[in-house]
Amino acid sequence: MTDDIDRRLIGLLIRDGRTSASALAGAVGLSQTAVTRRLKRLEAVGVITGYTVRVDHARLGLPVEALIELRFSGRTRPQSMDDTASAMEEVVAVFTVSGNYDALVWVRLRDIGHLTQVIDTLRQTPGVVDTRSHVILASHVTQGVG
Repeated sequence: MTDDIDRRLIGLLIRDGRTSASALAGAVGLSQTAVTRRLKRLEAVGVITGYTVRVDHARLGLPVEALIELRFSGRTRPQSMDDTASAMEEVVAVFTVSGNYDALVWVRLRDIGHLTQVIDTLRQTPGVVDTRSHVILASHVTQGVG
């Protein structure tokens, strides 16, 4: 479905989603028309799902990021967690994971007190029996993460 040129185009766009078709063409040795056709095909088949901007969240008043692990009771379905998380503006993403915990919630926050509030809200979600939190001290590799 994709070839080396497609993967190079995707890599260039991950680094800078605003790269022009002309610049992409020069980087991969194709015409601008050929690059545009490839990008449209990658969008049509769902490989490229959108374009985004990278934001310095600390400058927006959200300098703290954390990962919160959640353990559910018995056969609790993750849907209750999804419902709670989707209503919380602090939540960046929720992942179902393997291991001792069932879900991992990535959040952005104002401060540690705000983290405490978010954890309390998550603990009140039906079926959540345990949480474990990890404050992110630094990000070293953030390819494709905004």
